[in-house]
Amino acid sequence: MEHITLLLGIVIVTALVFDFTNGFHDTANAMATTISTGALKPKTAVAMSAVLNLVGAFLSVEVAKTISGGIVNEDGLKTEVIFAALVGAILWNLLTWLVGLPSSSSHALFGGLIGAAVMSMGWSSINGGTVVTKVLIPAIAAPLVAGLAATLATRLTYRIGRNTDTKATAKGYRSGQIASAGLVSLAHGTNDAQKTMGIITLALVTGGVLNPGANPPMWVIVSAGVAIALGTYLGGWRIIRTMGKGLTDLQPQQGFAAQTSAATVILASSHLGFSLSTTQSCSGAVMGAGLGRKGGVVRWSTATRMFVAWGLTLPAAGLVGAGAEFLTQQGPWGIAATATLLVAGSAVIWTLSRRNAVDHTNVTDDDVRRDDDTTGAEPVGVVTNAIAAVQPPPAGPLASVGASADEPVRATIAAPTSTTTGAMADPARPATV
Repeated sequence: MEHITLLLGIVIVTALVFDFTNGFHDTANAMATTISTGALKPKTAVAMSAVLNLVGAFLSVEVAKTISGGIVNEDGLKTEVIFAALVGAILWNLLTWLVGLPSSSSHALFGGLIGAAVMSMGWSSINGGTVVTKVLIPAIAAPLVAGLAATLATRLTYRIGRNTDTKATAKGYRSGQIASAGLVSLAHGTNDAQKTMGIITLALVTGGVLNPGANPPMWVIVSAGVAIALGTYLGGWRIIRTMGKGLTDLQPQQGFAAQTSAATVILASSHLGFSLSTTQSCSGAVMGAGLGRKGGVVRWSTATRMFVAWGLTLPAAGLVGAGAEFLTQQGPWGIAATATLLVAGSAVIWTLSRRNAVDHTNVTDDDVRRDDDTTGAEPVGVVTNAIAAVQPPPAGPLASVGASADEPVRATIAAPTSTTTGAMADPARPATV
């Protein structure tokens, strides 16, 4: 600790700030379905998730090793490069949080690191094989595997419980959701807290405090775990609303299947050292669970925006990281300017978020207007109309309002509307694809 310079100290603090944003950005991964189905109250859910994120941070360091000694070459890497990478990751995290999109904090960090390293030392500084095998392939495979597992688990769950009392079954699965949500939180701490450990360890190596290939010191593990736990407790309510209400309408059985599938994928990848996106795994599981129930649908307009954000995360964070590195190369004034831009950009995003605040009091409201929704209504697509013609609408309170058993389509159309902040809630939203 005595060898840490001022610049290295700034990088460590910035890394912990990123870890904090990672916490509230990814709270939805573990708790969105638990909150949306009513298994836990919002504040109780995020508190539980925060504690288990902290515990998970101590379970493994395999992912930290991948980041600190795998993605970029340590030889010739400067501390300023890591600072620039963190700037790109933080700003992308905050921007996607503002619009309520569950993008990958992991890929934001990787993109920022790759962009800053390329700006500093060129493309030869990137270990392409590691990026492909431990970043890109898991990015594609994780949501597909988690989604398929959740679909099959949901269908199996409904088949097993088809002759049981619905209310009794739902109560039991809500209890199961609490356990599975805890498992996802533990897995998230095991995977995502390590990414900050890895980036701090990499900074310590570049600063000459640690030898290349060293494991994260205990104080790094503790500080990273605490930072992500605090961010988790803050609660990323905007993204919780998107994953819990925006992608599909989940029943307790589906929530349990989604969370169990996602946790299995995340824990397996952490054991193997794959630094996959927990956000993509959990989002894929939620969509899979939505498709696994008969009559269940996925709102593909929301999912499409999420897919676009996933695809933009690496290059966008990389461009910001490269721009920040260009500034830091100018000397002390460039580093100061980069830090100023980070603080100013964060302040602007936070100010914009106050215009349409989402917190634990309204995160589950069906009539809360989405941030990107200016009309209050989402257009009904061709796929939605086709599904409505052959299947009943999703089960739930909105599906039974004002309709009889022989009017399945009207059950959705006749749902009452409500307004918030001057926008009309979409009565057809539960079945929108």
